[in-house]
Amino acid sequence: MRAVIFSVTLALLSSFGLMAQNPDVRGVVYDSESGIPLLGVQVNLTGTKYQALTDAEGFFNFTAVPVGDYTLTLLQEDYEDFSEMITVIAGKNFKKNFYLKKKVVELKNITITAKNARKQREVLIGTTTIDRRDIARMPSVGGEPDLLQYLQVLPGVVFSGDQGGQLYIRGGSPVMNKVMLDGMTIYNPFHSIGLFSVFETDMIRSTDVYSAGFNAEYGGRISAIVDVRTRDGDKTMHKGKVALNPFTSKALLEGPLKKFKPGAGSSSYAISYRNSFLRQSSKIFYNYADPDKLPYTFGDLHAKMSFTGAGGSYLKLFGFRLGDRVAFPGTTEYNWRSNGFGAKFLLVPDESKTRIDGFFTYSDYLIKQLESDQKPRSSGINGFNVGLNFTYPSGKNEFRYGAEINGFRTEFQIYNPNNRLITQFENTTEITGYSMYRWVKNRWVIQPGIRGLFYASLGNSSIEPRLSAKYSFSKRFSLKFAGGFYSQNLMSAVSDRDVVNLFYGFLSGPDNLPTTFNGNPVNHKLQKARHLVAGLEWDPAPAHNIIVEAYVKDFTQITNINRDKLFDENDKNRDKPDRLKQDFLIETGMASGADFRYKYERKQWYFWAVYSLTYVTRFDGVNTYAPVFDRRHNINLLASYNLDPAGNALFSIRWNFGSGFPFTQTQGFYEKLDFKQGISSDYTKTNGSLGIYYAGLNQGRLPSYHRLDVNFQKKWKMDKKRELQLTATCTNAYNRANVFYFDRAKFRRVDQLPILPAVGLSYSF
Repeated sequence: MRAVIFSVTLALLSSFGLMAQNPDVRGVVYDSESGIPLLGVQVNLTGTKYQALTDAEGFFNFTAVPVGDYTLTLLQEDYEDFSEMITVIAGKNFKKNFYLKKKVVELKNITITAKNARKQREVLIGTTTIDRRDIARMPSVGGEPDLLQYLQVLPGVVFSGDQGGQLYIRGGSPVMNKVMLDGMTIYNPFHSIGLFSVFETDMIRSTDVYSAGFNAEYGGRISAIVDVRTRDGDKTMHKGKVALNPFTSKALLEGPLKKFKPGAGSSSYAISYRNSFLRQSSKIFYNYADPDKLPYTFGDLHAKMSFTGAGGSYLKLFGFRLGDRVAFPGTTEYNWRSNGFGAKFLLVPDESKTRIDGFFTYSDYLIKQLESDQKPRSSGINGFNVGLNFTYPSGKNEFRYGAEINGFRTEFQIYNPNNRLITQFENTTEITGYSMYRWVKNRWVIQPGIRGLFYASLGNSSIEPRLSAKYSFSKRFSLKFAGGFYSQNLMSAVSDRDVVNLFYGFLSGPDNLPTTFNGNPVNHKLQKARHLVAGLEWDPAPAHNIIVEAYVKDFTQITNINRDKLFDENDKNRDKPDRLKQDFLIETGMASGADFRYKYERKQWYFWAVYSLTYVTRFDGVNTYAPVFDRRHNINLLASYNLDPAGNALFSIRWNFGSGFPFTQTQGFYEKLDFKQGISSDYTKTNGSLGIYYAGLNQGRLPSYHRLDVNFQKKWKMDKKRELQLTATCTNAYNRANVFYFDRAKFRRVDQLPILPAVGLSYSF
C-alpha cells in the first residue's frame, strides 16, 4: 500500500514540475459537420520540431513554445488540409478549437499520414484496434454485424463454440480477460447462443484489444484487455434505425439535445434496444437444426447522454440492461441479467497543462441455473468503480497517472461434479495507483510504467512494473517489445477444464487456499502472471501490412475450483487428504506461441489473414495437462470486396480452421452410490447414479474444426438520411459437422450449429 501511495505522489509532484513550463499551444480538432472529435490528426508547427497526433478526444498540446508567429497545419486522411497563422504570447497559453472539412473527392494517390504517423509514435504491440467499418466487413450472423464475430479473427484468439462460446486470448481463460464498456467492467460480454455479444454495433466508436504485455493503465486481469468505447449520439439531426432478421430485431434512436455549432457546446442522446426471438423463429426457419437445441432468448438495452463544452470538456452518462435465458426442454434452464450505469467526464482547464478525466460506474450481474434436482446454483457480483486519470501531453511525449477504487460483493453457491456444495459470500475492495510515460526520440518509442494494487479483502498487495519499446529502422519496418507483471483477484465460478459452460459466474479470490503447493509455501492469495512479447511490423508497400509476434505468459499462480472435492471440510473429515475436501486448488500454467497477421487494404479490396500457433499447459500439483482451449493451430481468412465504389454493395467471406481441442476420454461406467446413511446404507437395495471412469485429464483430442461464412450487403440511399439495406448471409455455408462436445451419459456426439442461411433488412431514417 505504501508503494501505491508513493508512486501516485511521485507522479503528482512530477506533473507539478512539468506544469511550471509555459506557454502552451493546445487545441481540440473536430469534424466540422458532425462535431465528432478526430483521432490521429497530424498537427505541426511548420518549420519547428513541434509535431503531435490528436488523441481519442481530438486533443493536442505543445509545451514551452517560444514566443512568436507560427503556421499551424492539420493533416488527416479523408479531410482537407488545414493551415492557420497563430501568435504565441509570453505568459499566456494559446488555446483554440479547429474544425476540418471532409474531402469531396478522394484522390487515388492519397497518403495515409495519420496512420503512418501513429505507427511511428506508439508501440502498439499485442494490440488491435477495431472500428465499426471493420465489424461491417465481417460476414454477419442473421444479417446484423456484431463485435463478437470480428474478435474471433484476431491473432491469438480462440473461440470455443456456437453455444456457450467464450473467447480465450493467447492462453488465458475468459475470467483472465477484462472486458470494458466505456470504462465499466462487463462480466458476461457474450450471450449464451455464442453468436452475439451484448454490445450494440451501431453505438461502438472503437475497440482496443490488448492480447499481451498491456501497459500500466490497465490492470486487474492477468491475460488480456478488451476496451470498448461507444460514440455519442448524432449532434446535428435526429436519426433512427430499425432492423429485422430471423435471429434478432432492433431499434436505435439518436439526436441532439442541443445542436452542434462550431465554437459552442452541444449535447446528444442515443438509445438502442435489441432482442432475440430465435427460440420461436427456429421452429419456422431452422426446423432441420432441431429447435430444441436453439432455446435462446436475450434482450439488450443501451442508453447514453453526452454533454460537450465549447473548450472540449465533457460529461457522459450511460446505462444498460442486459438479459439472457436458455431453457432446454425437460432438463436445464439458465437465466442471467446484468444492469449498470455510469458517468465519465473530461476537464480541459484553460491554463493548467494537465487534463483530468474520471469515471464512476455501478453494475450488478446475477446468473442462475435450474436443474431437476432443485439444488441452488447461482452466482452474483455487484459493486462500484471510481477513478481519476491525469494526462500531461507534450508534443510526441505523454505522461499519464491515476488512481482507482473498486468495491464489489460476490454471492456464489454451486455443486461440483461430486455433488459437494461450494459457497462464497464476500465483500471486496481493491485500491490501485499507476503512472506511465511515453517517450519518443528519433527512431525510439519507449514506454515505462508501474502499477500498484492493494487487495483489501485478502490483505495482499502487488507492485507491477511494465515496459514496452519500439525501434523503427524506417517508416515501414520496426521491432517491438513489451513485458510486465500482472495480478487479479476475481476467479471463475466454474473450472476451466470444462469446454461447455453456459453457467458463467464469479468469485472473489478466496482466502482459504491451500497453504502449500508442490511442496512450497503459498505466500499470497492472488492470481499472478508475467508477460513477454516481441515482434516486428513491416509495410512492404502502402496497401500491405505484416505483423509477426511471439509471446510467453507465465501464470505463476492460478486459483481454480476443486473438481476433486469428495468430502465437506469439517471435523468429521479432518483425517481426509486436503485435496479431497478443500473448495479451491492452486495451479500454475504456461502459454506460449506465435502469431502471423497480413492485411491488405486498397480501394475496394480488403483482405485479412491470421495464423496462430499456441501451446498452453496447466499444472495442478499432481497432473500436467492441456486445458480445453489449447488449440494448437488456428487460421482465419477474411476477404471483402465493394462491388460499388461508393460502398453500396459489399461481398465478404470468412473461413476459419482450428485443430482439435483437448478432452478427457471415457474408460468405462459404474453405478455411483453416495452412502448417505453411512455404514447403514444398503447398496443392494439402493439405485445409484451413473458414474464414469475417466482416462487421463485431457489426454484426447477432438476432431479439427473449419467453417465458411458468406455475406452480401446491398444499400439503397433515398436521401441524406434515409437508407434501406438488404443483407443475405449464410453461416457454415458448406454445412460442416463440427463437434461441440461428447455426451458421455448418452454416449453420443453433439455437433455445433449446421448451415444457417438468413436474410435481414434494416431501414435508417
